Amino acid sequence: MKQTTDLSSIFLPKEISEHFDIVRVEQLDYRYDIYLDERECQPVHGSISKGFREARTIQDFPLRGKAVFLHVRRRKWQLPDGRIYSTSYDLTHLGTQITKEFAAFLKGLH
Repeated sequence: MKQTTDLSSIFLPKEISEHFDIVRVEQLDYRYDIYLDERECQPVHGSISKGFREARTIQDFPLRGKAVFLHVRRRKWQLPDGRIYSTSYDLTHLGTQITKEFAAFLKGLH
């Protein structure tokens, strides 16, 4: 697992590699699909994991000439008072479905 963590920190945006684990990678002729699940880290003592929210797809930098799509699932937590909670992350550039770093790169091209 250590090698996977090390590689994810090289290829994935920092906030994603710090909070999510790679659960599956699919390679097609023209793209990579990387599936990530939020790590299990209780937001409040006594909260219970209630599965995951629906995956959000984010486009990142191409890799070896292929598009890269990150399929990110955040956990749902039931807090001790019964409310459902999910951690928020600022993963995309405002108004887009691409990573902030990829958006900055694309802006630099124009």
